[in-house]
Amino acid sequence: MNAPPSASPTPATASARALPRSWARYSAIELLVALVILMITAPLIEDLPSGDVIESALLTVVMVSAVVAIGGTRRTLVVALLLLAPALFGKWANHLSPGRVSHFVYLVPATLFFFFVVGHLVRFILRAPRVDANVLCAGLSGYLLLGLLWTPLYMAVFRWNVNGFTMPAGTTMDGFSAFYFSFMTLSTVGYGDIAPASRAARMLAITEAVAGLFYVAVLISRLVAIYSSASPTPQPPEETGTTRR
Repeated sequence: MNAPPSASPTPATASARALPRSWARYSAIELLVALVILMITAPLIEDLPSGDVIESALLTVVMVSAVVAIGGTRRTLVVALLLLAPALFGKWANHLSPGRVSHFVYLVPATLFFFFVVGHLVRFILRAPRVDANVLCAGLSGYLLLGLLWTPLYMAVFRWNVNGFTMPAGTTMDGFSAFYFSFMTLSTVGYGDIAPASRAARMLAITEAVAGLFYVAVLISRLVAIYSSASPTPQPPEETGTTRR
């Protein structure tokens, strides 16, 4: 009797050296849900009295979900946690003790962390044997994480050079403004209300736009290739043993 085909691996179980099953019950689906909640609520909570705290809490949930989604091996989990710990420390330290901790304590490790996560999600998609809900969620999560990846980079450029961007009066490249500009650049929409002015800012905008285009092109081509290879080949009609006279 043939054994049933096994389900496609999740990002947390794609490697042979997997952690215990309790770590493998999560997938990219939970990560995508956390990202969607952050996307929907980000513009709504900015003006609340505790909006910064709520935004930091949601971002923490996203980053922890990302660690669980890709942490299928001890090595991957350790590296992700080493990048996550200083990022969360810098993020929350600026709320608890403003001015005592440099913003770069969060911006640098956060950039490395999101780059690490996106790389693992892309690797999982390219190695997936078939298209399922988890592969699709991993692809969508990777695209949204690209926007989060460039957000701290724009914030770092602005803190290094306040004239690095042209923007409406009273606007700073922090919080939702950097989030908004990053996703407008990723989707190549660019309304023009915020524009890169320095060479560093322009180069970041170019690389993000190109990365977004290549990501979509590679993702779609890979998903089509996986789906095509998994499609059943048509079988010839069975012989009935009878002939027409």
